[in-house]
Amino acid sequence: MILTERSITKIKEKAVRYPRKKSAILPALTVAYRQVGHVDEEIYKEISKIIDVPMVEIAEAATFYTMFPKKPRGKYLLQVCNNISCALRGSDSMIQHLENKLDIKLGETTADNKFSLIAVECLGSCSTAPMVQVNLDYHENLDAQKLDTLIDDLKAKKD
Repeated sequence: MILTERSITKIKEKAVRYPRKKSAILPALTVAYRQVGHVDEEIYKEISKIIDVPMVEIAEAATFYTMFPKKPRGKYLLQVCNNISCALRGSDSMIQHLENKLDIKLGETTADNKFSLIAVECLGSCSTAPMVQVNLDYHENLDAQKLDTLIDDLKAKKD
């Protein structure tokens, strides 16, 4: 088993709140993601057993949403919004800047496993474009200098 007893208990507690078992899929995936840092077929199987929903339905939900990485990621998952508002305000140059600063390409993780970089379609922050989501936190109205400060602060963190 991959999921801890604590995560299993959380999933069960969330599942009983819903009249339909399928409604517990996203909360269960969230618990698993927060524990493991990604979701994959083994986790889909475990969740399926816990909430009694077919594994294929768990996989369908997980693969639809970009908020659930499907493979291990770095400590900090940098999700660059690349939808129209962010694109018009420079998200492509932000991606290029991050690739150069971190010495990785989109979809890759730094050698020290600290940063992973991906582009996503929309993070719903159009009025504050361009923006990057780092794990669960939004960083908005970015430019190269703000990105450098953000990355340097994350590199310096001792947590």
